[in-house]
Amino acid sequence: MKDIVNIPLWGSIPFVIMLLAIAIGPLIAEKWWEQNKNKLLVSLFLGIPVTIYMLVNGFSINLIDTIIYDYVPFMVLLGSLFIITGGIHISGDIKAKPLNNVLFLGIGYVLASVMGTTGAAMLLIRPIIATNSERRFTAHTILFFIAIVANCGGLLTPLGDPPLFMFYLRGAQFTWFLNLFPEWIFAGTLLLLIYYFIDRYYYKKEDWVDLAEDSIRIEPIRVTGNINFLFLIGVVIAVAFINKSNIPMMGEEDASFWLKYLREITLIVLAVMSLYYTKSEVRKKNNFSWGPIIEVAYLFLGIFVTMSPALIWLAKNATSFGITEPWQFLYASGSLSSFLDNTPTAVAFYNLAHGLVAGGLPTTGVSMVAGVPEILLKAICVGAVFLGSMTYIGNGPNFMVKSIAEESGIKMPSFFAYMFKFSLIILLPVYILTQLIFI
Repeated sequence: MKDIVNIPLWGSIPFVIMLLAIAIGPLIAEKWWEQNKNKLLVSLFLGIPVTIYMLVNGFSINLIDTIIYDYVPFMVLLGSLFIITGGIHISGDIKAKPLNNVLFLGIGYVLASVMGTTGAAMLLIRPIIATNSERRFTAHTILFFIAIVANCGGLLTPLGDPPLFMFYLRGAQFTWFLNLFPEWIFAGTLLLLIYYFIDRYYYKKEDWVDLAEDSIRIEPIRVTGNINFLFLIGVVIAVAFINKSNIPMMGEEDASFWLKYLREITLIVLAVMSLYYTKSEVRKKNNFSWGPIIEVAYLFLGIFVTMSPALIWLAKNATSFGITEPWQFLYASGSLSSFLDNTPTAVAFYNLAHGLVAGGLPTTGVSMVAGVPEILLKAICVGAVFLGSMTYIGNGPNFMVKSIAEESGIKMPSFFAYMFKFSLIILLPVYILTQLIFI
């Protein structure tokens, strides 16, 4: 394998184009971009030249490692969570009082770290829309739902948000992410309190006729597909315990295929069991389809391939960026995560931190996690997960929640109105306060 100093910066251009396509594709060519085959075409168009370049110039090991040890485990985890959570359906219509709405969001905040932000968001978005269907003022609830359930709630485990799983694959222990509990509970509590007072304000502005109708139309909450909670527990156990730290033989060169990929095989088995044991009516009620996970698979194939040169270049040139302080890592990774997908952004800044260590960053007496200073990894995690809520395109579930809300007749703010009327004036101060206190 060639010395990584030989890889040029222009090799990162396809990666930049790939991220820009994801960011602006839905805005400038919505109908064309909606078709998954076109996303695959973009990934192949950008990924094939990068693959040829990496193979010809001696970087095949880097590319193979990225696909085998990053992309495959990443997709297996997301796919298993997608299938299992898609087999759980919540129905019902309780009274849309502020306290009930806070309870909904609070439950979603906890579930996001267990079943992933996408799973929790898709599980709860329709019930909370149904609960608030009699109210006129509902857009603010969806906005806070995006921030609380589809983003911030996923900070506590590597299951919660894809960037965290990537750090888990790089050596961060499953239980290490529990160290982010202070940031998680502080930001979550503050957001829920702010939402409660805003929702109470709008509740008082509601027409009494609508509120009376809301009191009449009450249906108890029902959960079907409960067996999938067992499979979900299985996913948590598999990710937490089936790794090289607990089973050293998994990391040996001569380990069998079945042993090396024991975790992924277990997750696939759990997903297959979910498909077999869940009644088809449950998935129909959830409008379950394979489209979303196919979309993720196509896009991230292009992302993982094209980001290989960028990650190599970042690791070698980290010291030239001038980003060394934890707060710089938080806001830099968070700012880019707001407009680009937060997974490759977080991995890029992890490589930047790793490059600083390799370049001579003092580490004596410094707590290290996954080969980088713990405080830097914390900053990247918080920045990528929390600030992914700053725009509709910062995290995958954001746009999905917006689309479902609009399909239900809720008028949502535009892309820039979301930022200027919500995320910049409500979310960002919470995140800044979190950084000032904890990082």
